[in-house]
Amino acid sequence: MSVHSYGRMWGTPGTGTRSIRPYQSSGQYLYAMKEDLAEWLKELHGLDIEVGTFLEVLETGAVLCSHANHVTQVAGEFAQVCPEVAKHLHLPSAGVTCNLTAQPGTFQARDNVSNFIQWCRKEMGIKDVLMFETEDLVLRKNEKNFVLCLLELARPFPAALMEDPSLPPSGAAPGEPLYLPCAVPHDQDL
Repeated sequence: MSVHSYGRMWGTPGTGTRSIRPYQSSGQYLYAMKEDLAEWLKELHGLDIEVGTFLEVLETGAVLCSHANHVTQVAGEFAQVCPEVAKHLHLPSAGVTCNLTAQPGTFQARDNVSNFIQWCRKEMGIKDVLMFETEDLVLRKNEKNFVLCLLELARPFPAALMEDPSLPPSGAAPGEPLYLPCAVPHDQDL
């Protein structure tokens, strides 16, 4: 996480004690949020993404749909391992269809983004006030709403639960299964 980080995202180091608005403009704040999200996506999926390429990497919706499908897969695995805990959580159960070859600005890109938006609403329960519209990303009409939605999506998932399954989990040897604790001590958060 950069020196300019505005707060702390799950699974990424940072300073959670600083004010969340140490910026002189909303543009600076938006830049810091994009910087943190780019780092988060890079760590989770091994993407070549930086704050300067943030929108370009995501504008076709293919990465977003792949992320949604990964979250759904991990949630399903968690529900199988810890059914008693899972039944008390709002976990996604359906993924999204995706055209991985969609080009920026095309109908296919709009369709991917639209599918991701519907998944966020229906499967993740993200409130409308935190959602964005397809045009906000595809035509870059409202970058802030897009970024806020991704932040809301990132919030509940610790990185240990979301690591790429083709890589060994942090601290695990290659081939070692990811341990998902079903019981959380009463003095700790999920």
